[in-house]
Amino acid sequence: MAQYTSTIVWQRDNTSFADHRYSRRHTWQFDGGAVVPASSSPHVVPLPYSDAAGVDPEEAFVASLSSCHMLWFLDIAARAGWVVDGYRDAAVGVMARNAEGQLAMTRVTLYPAVQFAPERTPARDELLDLHHRAHASCFIANSVKTEVLCEPIFETPNQSKP
Repeated sequence: MAQYTSTIVWQRDNTSFADHRYSRRHTWQFDGGAVVPASSSPHVVPLPYSDAAGVDPEEAFVASLSSCHMLWFLDIAARAGWVVDGYRDAAVGVMARNAEGQLAMTRVTLYPAVQFAPERTPARDELLDLHHRAHASCFIANSVKTEVLCEPIFETPNQSKP
């Protein structure tokens, strides 16, 4: 069993706290040394109390689903003998009320566009199977109640790389 950790650090500056006029800027620190500026979403907490330049938890949730899918896709494609030259996913998460009436990330749709080496490109059904297998293998997608959809982008071989 693997264990994953992160350290979240927030410090109040000289502003008031009880009136909710405090900054939501903070950092995410990871065991490999990466430090990511973070904040609440400006959709949830208005500027200037949030920081649009920081990664918010909702964006990170969408990115983690997209990243997990991509990593599995690359692994499965390599094992099957496909050569992937590029991968880009402009994933979208939707915040809405769930069945219990609570705000939640109710849907995440992945839009992966994959460029393969020009020598060999999978047929549509083969590409869909690769994505299906990646989705079924993704630890993050298997861990959440949110509906996670995958809508692959089919590109012609000579389109620009990500």
